[in-house]
Amino acid sequence: MQKKRTPRDHSLFLKAFRTYLQYVNSGLYFRKEHIIGLENVPVDGTPVVVVSNHQNCLNDPLCVCLKLTDRRMNFLARANVFKNPIFNKALRAMGLLPAYRMSHEGFGAINNNQATLDAAGQALTDGETVMLYPEADHQDKRWLGNFKIGYLRIAFDAAEKMGFETDVMILPSCNHYSNYFHARTDMLIKFGQPISLKPYYERYKESPREVMVEINQIVRSKIQEMMLHVDDLEHYDQIDFLRETGYGRKYAQQNGFKYNYLPSRLLSDQRLVNDLQRAYQAEPEAMEEVYKDVKYFSEQIQRLNIRDWLFIHNPGIEALILRGLGLLLLLPLFLISIIPTGLLFLIPKIFLKALIKDQMFVSSFNIGVSVFVSVPLCLIIPTILLWIFAGFYWALGYFVAFPLMFILAWNYMRMWQKFKGSCNYVKRSNRQIINELKSLRKSIYERLDAIISKLS
Repeated sequence: MQKKRTPRDHSLFLKAFRTYLQYVNSGLYFRKEHIIGLENVPVDGTPVVVVSNHQNCLNDPLCVCLKLTDRRMNFLARANVFKNPIFNKALRAMGLLPAYRMSHEGFGAINNNQATLDAAGQALTDGETVMLYPEADHQDKRWLGNFKIGYLRIAFDAAEKMGFETDVMILPSCNHYSNYFHARTDMLIKFGQPISLKPYYERYKESPREVMVEINQIVRSKIQEMMLHVDDLEHYDQIDFLRETGYGRKYAQQNGFKYNYLPSRLLSDQRLVNDLQRAYQAEPEAMEEVYKDVKYFSEQIQRLNIRDWLFIHNPGIEALILRGLGLLLLLPLFLISIIPTGLLFLIPKIFLKALIKDQMFVSSFNIGVSVFVSVPLCLIIPTILLWIFAGFYWALGYFVAFPLMFILAWNYMRMWQKFKGSCNYVKRSNRQIINELKSLRKSIYERLDAIISKLS
């Protein structure tokens, strides 16, 4: 009888650091996290390769790692983040392994991947979980790229080392975000049905590449079914604008979906994107005109610094005055809240433009800065000082109140932005263009409804 394999135990440092990351990631950065299909994750001790789309850099593996707390996780990450010796040691302690890519590290560095592949394979033979992203890089759109089959080589090599007796599982998953760049938004992780490699072992021995290509297609199709995938990249911006604004809300409500509940909204967005793409195939000329108008509409509201939601609520002067009074009344609370939490907003902005070229790194950068700089300066050090000089209960009160102050400050700034947008919306000099945009928006919706209704 084969002995049950168990992963390596977590070190005390890793447990403490994971708890701290959970506080920053789930307590401060994200408003709400949704986990779907957790029952599909094989039990701890089963060799599992988790395969996912890659949409948001560090956030993708971090959120999975913080949710699958019952096992030792191993991740393949881009090699350039391991250059610093201190980071190298810390990242490896957390289960990260460097992946060298010809497009980034050069052809000569590719040979270094063998050590990484061996370590990942050993983790599987030890009954651990390995997570990687077959697209080999993150995407800048809600779209699934082509998959490389390296993850299947790792899986089958591990199975071979175990004499093709132990089942190695491939677990398809996806990440989805209500917004890539802003804090206090929602994120979702979906786990699909695991795929057992055991039925393929005999065929693999005869035709390894053919079997891996076949399984790779199955895995990719399952992930594409779970996520929001936009095929029509030519009109991607217009499709994305429609689903994120009033038309997406209206479509969700008319079709029985909950727009403000991310799992339900994902289903609605999948259906809407599918309908828009089918509509283009059915009536390309009419849809070209619609997309042309959508582009113009989105450019104009951006120029005016207003948002689409204003056309739904259509605020007048009275609403503007009430919103201004509300901001005035809440100003003392905002000032109290922003004093201790201000660095969480300020530090990322200071370095963001200078250091971040790829916008998909924005949220990862914000979380990283919060973990290593902002939260220690704003929360940990003041809590310790209060404990020393004012007593335990003052320190505890500050620690408990800190996330509430951060959330209050964040929401106040969001309210202020909405107030400025409302001012631009009711501004007398903008009245003519606003009325034109109202008519155009109504026309876009009516034409879309007419084309989509013909599809059913």
